[in-house]
Amino acid sequence: MLTDASWRSVSWRRGTKGRLSARFAAVRVRVANGPTQRIRDIGGQHMPGEEAWLIGARRSNGERKYDLPNLPVGTPIKTLAGTIKARWICEQAHQQLKKELGLDHFEGRSWAGLHRHGLMTMIAYAFMQSRRLDQASGEKRIKGPPPQPSLPAVRQAILIYLGPPSPSRCPHCAMPLKQPRSANLPK
Repeated sequence: MLTDASWRSVSWRRGTKGRLSARFAAVRVRVANGPTQRIRDIGGQHMPGEEAWLIGARRSNGERKYDLPNLPVGTPIKTLAGTIKARWICEQAHQQLKKELGLDHFEGRSWAGLHRHGLMTMIAYAFMQSRRLDQASGEKRIKGPPPQPSLPAVRQAILIYLGPPSPSRCPHCAMPLKQPRSANLPK
C-alpha cells in the first residue's frame, strides 16, 4: 500500500548523536477489524473497521517498520513520526525500571502493596533521571562511572525512610487492629 506513497525525510527529535531522522510515508486505511459477516460458504469475515494511519518508516540501515496509530485525519507527517517514535522512550524507561529498580521483583499479595512498590520505583526513577539531567548539563558524558547514588540505592533509602507498613491485623489472634487517623490518609 505504501509503494506509491510519497516518502519524506522527517526528523522527530534531537538525540545524543544529533538529529534523529528517517524516511516516512503515511496513508489512511481501513483495518479489517470490524464486525464479522458470513460471506457465502467462506465463513465469518471481518468487515472494514474505523480508519487509521498506516505509517511506514525506512531507516538509513535499510530497516523498515510499520505502525497503525489512530490519530486524526489532518495530522502532519512530522507529528505522526514523533508520536510513533515516542514509544521507544516509554519502552526504555520501563526496561530501566525493571532492570535497575526491581519493578518486576514484587512478591506481595495485596493490591495496595503492588501499588506502593510501583510508586516507590517510579519516585526513585524520577529522582535519578533528574540527577542524571542535572549532571549532564547538556554535554554528553563519555567517560566515568554512572551517577551516584545508583537507582537501587535510592530505592532502598526511600524504603528505609518510609519504614515498614503498620500491620492491619494482630500477629497473634488475627483480629483487625484499630488504625490511627493518619493511617487512613492516602499514601
